Amino acid sequence: MGNDAVLGVIGGSGLYDIDGLENTRWVTVTTPFGDPSDQLLTGEFAGRKLVFLPRHGRGHRIPPSELNFRANIHALKQLGVTDILSVSAVGSLRETLPPGTFVVIDQFIDRTFARDKTFFGSGLVAHVALGHPVCGRLGDLIEQALAELDIPHQRRGTYMVMEGPQFSTVAESKLYRSWGCDVIGMTNMPEAKLAREAEMCYATVAMVTDYDCWHEGHDHVSVDAVIKVVVANAGKARSLVSALAPKVAHRDGPCVQGCHTALDNAIMTAPSHRDPAMLDKLSLIVKRALG
Repeated sequence: MGNDAVLGVIGGSGLYDIDGLENTRWVTVTTPFGDPSDQLLTGEFAGRKLVFLPRHGRGHRIPPSELNFRANIHALKQLGVTDILSVSAVGSLRETLPPGTFVVIDQFIDRTFARDKTFFGSGLVAHVALGHPVCGRLGDLIEQALAELDIPHQRRGTYMVMEGPQFSTVAESKLYRSWGCDVIGMTNMPEAKLAREAEMCYATVAMVTDYDCWHEGHDHVSVDAVIKVVVANAGKARSLVSALAPKVAHRDGPCVQGCHTALDNAIMTAPSHRDPAMLDKLSLIVKRALG
């Protein structure tokens, strides 16, 4: 894999207006799993390729449960992305994480139930390790960039992923706090699982927009309040991408944490029983592992 690291960014409105991003164009990508959320914006930052995908589509057209997560990850893989920065708006479950704080996530609790969560299936079965669901190497680089930019942040945290699209009840919010969760959102699962199956480094920067409804001293979450903080955070997120891109580009060889070899020993189906149609459909995903 050499030095050909390519940063892909999954995020919302405003992130594609990145200072220093040149030679930009919107590219239509078709995948074996259907269409991704939108066209993908490709460009160059300091001479290195960068790819941006608006998770909900431009104009925020697609709700969390209807996102084609498989197509989104596959499309990034098709365009050569090796390292994914997922930027997400979240609610805080901790007093110490006020709106405006960025959290570099290291764990998830996945409570979604209406989404396709794997590329694999009958005819080609695989079980990837997910004990550490994000790339710690990429997380360290993100932390460095946030520190350099003096953006308030926390290095570690657990992201509770709910189905949505409704926000939590107070009882649910208090339950998630009791589980040790730090933030809550609707979008990073199965995104992280699929990135691991696709042998891509993946890390989440969760941007706190509000205290979830558990906090009696603050108004219950509303779309207006969330949007106001999201807009305020957009500039910080763009700065983060600009600071992170050259750091990612300097990686030599495959990820030392094993993200790029996640399918080693993960494919369970015996060669003689593998479905040719599935092998064809997953050719990009399994090419390295199966030779």
